[in-house]
Amino acid sequence: MRKLMVLIAAFVLFASINVTTAEASGNSTDNWLNKDKLSAGIVSVEYAANTKVTTKLLIAKGKSNYTYNITAGKKSESFPLQLGNGEYTISLLENTTGNKYKQLKKETVVLNLKDSNVLYLNSIQNIDWTSTSSAVIKAKELTKNKKTDADKVKAIYDYIITNIKYDNKLAESLSVDYLPNIDRTFKAQKDICYGYASLFAGMLRSVGIPTKLLMGDSSYVDVYHAWNQVYLDGKWVTIDTTVDAGYKNSNKKMDLIKDASKYTIAKEY
Repeated sequence: MRKLMVLIAAFVLFASINVTTAEASGNSTDNWLNKDKLSAGIVSVEYAANTKVTTKLLIAKGKSNYTYNITAGKKSESFPLQLGNGEYTISLLENTTGNKYKQLKKETVVLNLKDSNVLYLNSIQNIDWTSTSSAVIKAKELTKNKKTDADKVKAIYDYIITNIKYDNKLAESLSVDYLPNIDRTFKAQKDICYGYASLFAGMLRSVGIPTKLLMGDSSYVDVYHAWNQVYLDGKWVTIDTTVDAGYKNSNKKMDLIKDASKYTIAKEY
């Protein structure tokens, strides 16, 4: 269990890295940062990362920041600006040695959303979906005749906690670079908490319901955890499909909406 906690924390928490700006190459005129969806609260990186070198994206606002690995071979990946309205500094970094990185590119963007909930309807790197995703097609099928958002959430929730099992083998062999894939989870019918939360978020976002993927600690589990918040009836409510799938498997009583005080948020997507 300790191994799982360390591995998950390694890829979701900001690692201390030394950045050498003097070695920076490129400039703001390069077409590496796509800002076409800034009005929806996201930016996309279009950069051919070296398969032999770790490339990271650093998104910073004030003293807060998020870091992501850029996936080699991906034409484009989208990332949220979830730190509120204002100016963001976005940097592309390439590993040189150890925890040292050189800055390849850097841009600033200004976010000015009238409704921050729009941010949580997007397809992003760790909640990656399209209209042709198998999980998205299933979400539309499950919610086809549902009248309210609450009914839609319950239908997708019931499907996930009934059909997706916790993958203990994956938890024991987890890579620090692990990223969930909602169709992989949907087809394999198993995953860790990160995969549960990503699948639930992707399916709900695809039917127009703002959903957050959160990471941190919970009194329900003894390892670093992932769960969701869903916007229902004008407020954010906490839902944990991983915990409830376990409860259902053990025939234990469960509540769809969890007590938010039992969770401590470290990261939000």
